[in-house]
Amino acid sequence: MTTFENRILHYMEAGFPILYLNTFEEGKAREAILSTFAGNLGRTTILEWDGTDRICDICTGEVQYETTNYALADVLDDRISIQNSAAGHQVMILKNIDTFMDDPAVIARLKKMAERINSGLLDATIVILSPILRISKEIEKYITVIEMDYLTDSEIQDVIRNLAKANDKTIPDRLIKEYANAFKGLSEFEIQNIMQLILSQNEEITKSQINLVFEQKQQMIKKAGILEMISPKESLDDIGGLENLKDWLRQKEKVLSDMEGAKAFGVDMPKGVLIAGIPGCGKSITAKAAAKLFNIPLLRLDMGRLLGKYVGESEANMRKAIELAEAISPCVLWIDELEKAFAGIGGEGSGAEVTTRLFGSFLTWLQEKETPVFVVATANDVTSLPPELLRKGRFDEIFYVGLPDRDEQRKIFEIHIKKRRPEDFQSIQIDKLLDCAKGCSGADIEGIVRESVERAFAGGKQVLTTKDLQEAIKNTHPLSEIMKDTIEKMQKEYETRKFKNASH
Repeated sequence: MTTFENRILHYMEAGFPILYLNTFEEGKAREAILSTFAGNLGRTTILEWDGTDRICDICTGEVQYETTNYALADVLDDRISIQNSAAGHQVMILKNIDTFMDDPAVIARLKKMAERINSGLLDATIVILSPILRISKEIEKYITVIEMDYLTDSEIQDVIRNLAKANDKTIPDRLIKEYANAFKGLSEFEIQNIMQLILSQNEEITKSQINLVFEQKQQMIKKAGILEMISPKESLDDIGGLENLKDWLRQKEKVLSDMEGAKAFGVDMPKGVLIAGIPGCGKSITAKAAAKLFNIPLLRLDMGRLLGKYVGESEANMRKAIELAEAISPCVLWIDELEKAFAGIGGEGSGAEVTTRLFGSFLTWLQEKETPVFVVATANDVTSLPPELLRKGRFDEIFYVGLPDRDEQRKIFEIHIKKRRPEDFQSIQIDKLLDCAKGCSGADIEGIVRESVERAFAGGKQVLTTKDLQEAIKNTHPLSEIMKDTIEKMQKEYETRKFKNASH
């Protein structure tokens, strides 16, 4: 009996009234239920509502009840009227009823059935089988959510071997292991479909065909709509300054590029980094450059996408986001403006409760994760972050970025001028720009160069000059002026908390 089947059996034996199997693999879930009671079918009846008009015994195919109006409420009324009998325990599978979770009549009947089961008047278990997790507040306390486990590495290898054998193909064990690693996070159904496609289209199975697996994983991200996959163009060379942070990332790259060797040497799996500091000073570009350096996918998590209107929906979305990230891994998971993502923790009201639960789920995963998901979290205001998030061990390191010094500003001007007008760079007097750009952030400098180039073009000029850039600087109100008090306060906060300086 599998772990999944054991969980189902234990909950049923303990009298839990409603089990919610949250999975796309309907067939596999049904098989698990049948397997759970394989030696006990004489005392257990397994019924199934097919989502339309009837209840059938899935072992015998016998129709137990029919309705002509597709009314789930009528189906449940029929079950409520049944008293305990010598027939023994009844398992009632309800498929894809998420659309009925707004129906007061259905909710009322599910609640009544759950109460009868709890009181011993009905010897039954309701099993909701759906890929969409939607729970009404009225019956929340009666429902236990069970997630179906992904296949283990050895199980995936068995699926590949069996399919290869069925197609009269031989795949070396080394290649089977590589395919199994690529397939992690996909359902058995998806693995079988992709592998069958590869086997049918190719005489010889090679490593290059693994790209089809990664394409499928990208589809997973798009269809889920919870995470955003980004193709980073920026590299560490596009960041002016932040040398400490860049050196630290290069060290992590050596670990991530040889995880097996690092693990054998005793190196822990990298958790990630929190980059705090002033807006416009390179936090977001560092997240993109990290993924480019590691040569792995970049996923952005927008906490707003996780929030749902149904009980448990937000938490389910968080679990799904984590599962997707782990399925795509190795990858960088970028969480921008972390303080906004978990705003309201510890407050009052249902919104604060949901945020607190989401935070708890994220914190537990961050502490215990064993997969190569490298988290890059950025924050502008660390005073708004829960203290437990900043505790040692959550992230591998916490850096702060401040306003660039003169040398860093020089590098930033150089990067952006060369990017737009490389032919004019040698004629521009950077020192003159630096003399009047004191207090400008990296974003300020990028804006200055961008505006100068546009004005020069609009004015019919053939070259970009030092004077053009100086004029743009005069028209710029740097962040250090606009947020002077806030920046000074933040700087003191970082020093008090002993965050590592990203620059020097």
